[in-house]
Amino acid sequence: MTLMERAARGITPEIEAVSVKEGLEPEIVRRRLVAGRIVIAGNPLHDPEPCGIGEGLSVKVNVNIGTSRDRANPDEELRKARIAVQYGADAIMDLSTGGDIDSIRRAMLKEVRIPVGTVPIYQTGLRMARKSAVVDMDEDDIFQGIELHAKDGVDFMTLHCGITLETVQTLRSSERFTDVVSRGGSFLVAWILHNGKENPLYERFDYLLEMARKYEFAISLGDGLRPGCIHDASDAAQLHELQTLGRLVKRARSQGVQTIVEGPGHVPLDQIEWNVRLEKALCDGAPFYVLGPLVTDIAPGYDHITGAIGGALAAYHGADFLCYVTPAEHLCLPSAEDVKEGLMASKIAAHAADLARGRSSARDDEMAHARKELDWERMYRVALDPEKARAYRSRGHNEDTNGCEMCGDVCAIKIVREYLKKDAQKR
Repeated sequence: MTLMERAARGITPEIEAVSVKEGLEPEIVRRRLVAGRIVIAGNPLHDPEPCGIGEGLSVKVNVNIGTSRDRANPDEELRKARIAVQYGADAIMDLSTGGDIDSIRRAMLKEVRIPVGTVPIYQTGLRMARKSAVVDMDEDDIFQGIELHAKDGVDFMTLHCGITLETVQTLRSSERFTDVVSRGGSFLVAWILHNGKENPLYERFDYLLEMARKYEFAISLGDGLRPGCIHDASDAAQLHELQTLGRLVKRARSQGVQTIVEGPGHVPLDQIEWNVRLEKALCDGAPFYVLGPLVTDIAPGYDHITGAIGGALAAYHGADFLCYVTPAEHLCLPSAEDVKEGLMASKIAAHAADLARGRSSARDDEMAHARKELDWERMYRVALDPEKARAYRSRGHNEDTNGCEMCGDVCAIKIVREYLKKDAQKR
């Protein structure tokens, strides 16, 4: 019996844990989980700390890490995972494509207690590509790869089930600049074009659901035809795939399988609200997981900022799960410092959206009071990154130890506080 089915009978420990974290009544969490509008991903073989994603909950942030062929250092990836957990990631995806992928994934699952996701077709396709060609994999290869990850305890998997023969036809007449930028999506598009057959993940979706029920992993329905540049946003290929995903969400719910829907990567500001509302309508409120989205294409080296801008707006309009973007996006594999920078940018975006959506401002209020009192230690405690805040202030000192180097002896707070005090004494 899956978590959705257990929840239909009553409140579970996972629901209790999420309700406490989120400050919501357990019954509200339970009803939304049963309806598929909240997901708590957790493969029993990993048994992570429960993390709720979806309607009425705080916006969550995922961190992508993993090796490549040219940089396959497992210890470095585990360090990135530790940094991600230290600075508040809600989930981690291991996207490794180099080195001993199995051992890296298993080490990651052993290392962290937050939900871990993967994209199994990376490993399957790459194994075949290094033997002959990606398009030579067969249905059994694809499903055996998924089961291997499930048996290891992976909590959620990106599976590109919405790429179909019909959807691929839209690419033939497409005016896209960047065609397909999803790595997993490109594997399946190439496979369909080469073999002239339907996507096995779509054609045998019921079998996939049986596997998801057996191992209790959540399906993150991948957007294999997501736009890879501003020009391609909201085009026919993207929207055709999204319509297919909406139908698959309903089929998964009928079998008690939890689903998340993945969203676009590059979207101009004026199209973000529309994209979020469309996903919520077509997918009946399923949790929406967006990569960024990036709001411009011209900022390599700063894409953690372009992604955070888009993420804040998407989350404000209803996106539930932000996939972070690092400064290394489009350029190279991120370093440990890039992971931290990308995570902090997305956490700021998520928090900004939470505030605008009416969640508690207690932490911001505490920072405001600490600033008024020039209580630096309290400011550091409240800050998202205390070490960085402390390091910046320590870069410059002045004789007035209560102030900072920027204002020196003309601190606005101190000036007004002094004259408010004098004014009160006059009265």
